Amino acid sequence: MNLDDYRGVWVFIEQNDEKIEGVSLELLGAGRKLADKLQVPLAGFLLGHEVKPLAKEVIAYGADMVYLIDLPVLKHYRTESFMKGVMHLAKQYKPEIILYGATPNGKDLASAVATDLSTGLTADTTMLDVDIDSRLLEASRPAFGGNIMATILCKKHRPQMATVRPKVMKALEPDASRLGKIIEEKISVEEEDIRTKVLQIVNDVTKKANLADAHVIVCGGKGMGDLQNFQLIYELADTIGASVGGTRDVVEAGWLRHEQQVGQTGETVTPKIYFAIGISGAIQHVVGMKNSEFIIAINKDPNAPIFDVSTYGIVGDAMEIVPKLIAQFKKLKAEKGGEMIYV
Repeated sequence: MNLDDYRGVWVFIEQNDEKIEGVSLELLGAGRKLADKLQVPLAGFLLGHEVKPLAKEVIAYGADMVYLIDLPVLKHYRTESFMKGVMHLAKQYKPEIILYGATPNGKDLASAVATDLSTGLTADTTMLDVDIDSRLLEASRPAFGGNIMATILCKKHRPQMATVRPKVMKALEPDASRLGKIIEEKISVEEEDIRTKVLQIVNDVTKKANLADAHVIVCGGKGMGDLQNFQLIYELADTIGASVGGTRDVVEAGWLRHEQQVGQTGETVTPKIYFAIGISGAIQHVVGMKNSEFIIAINKDPNAPIFDVSTYGIVGDAMEIVPKLIAQFKKLKAEKGGEMIYV
């Protein structure tokens, strides 16, 4: 394999119901930085049916070009059909880096493509960079139970690939005036060639705590002591109109549902305000909330790692501090007419 034959940064543009997933727009922002450092084009590759109008949106969010395969057989995601499309594009145009969102479909597609291309894949990446001299993608992720950050390189194979968690990267502001090229490709695959058949699409109608979209989150850890004390987290959240989250230990203790977990094995969140209460600040939790706009930590250990990523820190017993915060917020709400507004 001649590595010099491979050039360009690509992003898998995942879409559902003709709407681009947020993580793909975030990856265009990250990919733009990598492409500029390597002085190569940034491309999005878009597969689906009747999705050509989305190509202009991809360009608006930073891509120089869009590789488009638009066929009825690609209307719904299936590993076989999408892999055939990606393999066709990758073998013909030879990108050096491909980024996918760490969604169920993104991870499924990335692993299938990596297997067929006999190349490396870094999963659940939380940081991306590139070495200009070696042109190596530096994909970093928590390792050894979240105790360290490992940077993984793919030195001998191309393309270099990574899946990246949603809400970790930031999308660029869209620019509708940007110009780019749309390259349409075809693959010879028919519905009868695909073993998996889509019989019905069932939307998840269960009520879940949508932490990823929350503007304010009150998150509690095992430092709250027990389930009874943890009710202070709910009371504070209810007082200020926030969502409730917790660490893995809290979820494993049965104090919260799994969809309320923040961290490496839970949700990645980027609220305006994040309260970290009774949380030590292990790497596996921090990777899920470090991009919050304001982080307010309460912990009785002055050396707790959570203070290293906090905007404001309060050293003290949460069982004494949280009730005082609740009282103050209730007083403030009464003065403001019973409403909290975050700007």
